[in-house]
Amino acid sequence: MIRYLCAVFCVVQVLLAIGHAKRKEDSDQEMAHYRDRIKAMFYHAYNNYLENAFPYDELRPLTCDGQDTWGSFSLTLIDALDTLLILGNHTEFQRVASLLQNTIDFDIDVNASVFETNIRVVGGLLSAHLLSKRAGMEVETGWPCSGPLLRMAEEAARKLLPAFQTPTGMPYGTVNLLMGVSPSETSVTCTAGVGTFILEFATLSRLTGDPVFENVARRALLSLWKTRSDIGLVGNHIDVITSKWVAQDAGIGAGVDSYFEYLVKGSIMLQDEELLSMFLEYNKSIKNYTKFDDWYLWVQMHKGTVSMPVFQSLEAFWPGLQSLLGDLDSAMRTFHNYYSVWRQFGGLPEFYSIPQGYTVDKREGYPLRPELIESAMYLYRATGDPAVLQLGRDAVESIEKVSRVSCGFASVKDVRDHKLDNRMESFFLAETVKYLYLLFDPDNFLHNGGLDFETGTGPQSDCVLGAGGYVYNTEAHPLDPAALHCCSQAHGERRELQDILLNLSESLHPPPATQPEESTGDAPTNFPESIAIKPGSRRKVPLLSCPMQPFSSRLSILGQVFSDST
Repeated sequence: MIRYLCAVFCVVQVLLAIGHAKRKEDSDQEMAHYRDRIKAMFYHAYNNYLENAFPYDELRPLTCDGQDTWGSFSLTLIDALDTLLILGNHTEFQRVASLLQNTIDFDIDVNASVFETNIRVVGGLLSAHLLSKRAGMEVETGWPCSGPLLRMAEEAARKLLPAFQTPTGMPYGTVNLLMGVSPSETSVTCTAGVGTFILEFATLSRLTGDPVFENVARRALLSLWKTRSDIGLVGNHIDVITSKWVAQDAGIGAGVDSYFEYLVKGSIMLQDEELLSMFLEYNKSIKNYTKFDDWYLWVQMHKGTVSMPVFQSLEAFWPGLQSLLGDLDSAMRTFHNYYSVWRQFGGLPEFYSIPQGYTVDKREGYPLRPELIESAMYLYRATGDPAVLQLGRDAVESIEKVSRVSCGFASVKDVRDHKLDNRMESFFLAETVKYLYLLFDPDNFLHNGGLDFETGTGPQSDCVLGAGGYVYNTEAHPLDPAALHCCSQAHGERRELQDILLNLSESLHPPPATQPEESTGDAPTNFPESIAIKPGSRRKVPLLSCPMQPFSSRLSILGQVFSDST
């Protein structure tokens, strides 16, 4: 009898093992199937842009032509560049990177959005620069601390700096790339337009050694922080000259969203406790005043009374942000609320009335936004929940069925009847397709846990890059925190050498007995420091320092934001 039971047990175990292997094989085949379909989606849109719209910013898929929308930068090409590499197309990445170096000119008489130029152009070029070696490009000596794409990103960012020359340090919304801020420019801009620079601008400062970019981004963040209400909320639009709130609706959606995103991601990328503390304070107020049954409503920023009981499609990034902090239970509940709206319409309308359970008048469109897919990518990486993966399948099927036309993919003008609009925004290739592909590609290099890496060729040639822990800007352009540390260390060593020489010089030539008072300005005390330190004194070691690598992707998946100080 015992022998019989043992035999039965062994047979059951073998059958279970075979079943598990079969399910894994089926799962792998399904994932590969969707990766192939998503690649086909990308190339249908990308090739039609090249054939019908380049060098314009965007493709108009219903009329098979192009239009400039954000500054005449061939924006879709810049935005799609890192997606090419993520899909494995090294040769096209190399071709486009070279093409952009020869064709893009930022000395043009164009009024450009400071916010959009930063997240799409500066962010896209920085990401492509940091990925260029992986794409097989021959990098110059000094990379990642130098390179042609980095210089292009710096040139674009310098065109934005005049916008920050305000009494508050908060930037104007628009700047003329040739002449600076127009005298007639409005001083009112949205909250996200003030607080969405620290990732790109700190990256520029750490890579190039020029502190101006990080300084202006931090000043804008601190100015915005000081304007929060007594109950800890910020409004939707602010006057950058007077710091007075013009629109006092507080929420997590349009006009505000990426401000909160950058506090969290900035804290991760820069190992900055202050940014994280800011977000956690906001998060308490957001939970207290705007959260209702795992939905987030809009409230009056001073009173906390509900002003708009709506869900906006841009809010769908929030579950992904929660997952970065390890708040997975709340993230999953909110994600499923938002997913229920997707299932209702086959896409997310721009505004959705929560009490009525239907679209809001004149806000029925779905411009193929990525935010819910972005959250699905983060949550699937964190939980492996197959229900999250189902959103990816639904998105592929829906976008293919509703939005695919002969010349690309068209935005949905009305989710109720699926009428189309003659526009394909650049974020479709930069974000929507990218996050879809990453959702179904668990072995993509961006998900690297530290087993694969490359070394720098610049001042810190021994630093390890590309080993995981990428931080995505709000346009889904991945940035490698290790590169920042690599170049910051090199620039720091040069500053240390300058200090040594300065100290030697001062010891050989003692200063006069009477010294002017020390400056009491508001310059940042962490990065970068002035080279004029007192003779014999030592630089302060920052409380947090980014590790040289491995910078594990688990840092941004399980909420373990900060590593031990090194």
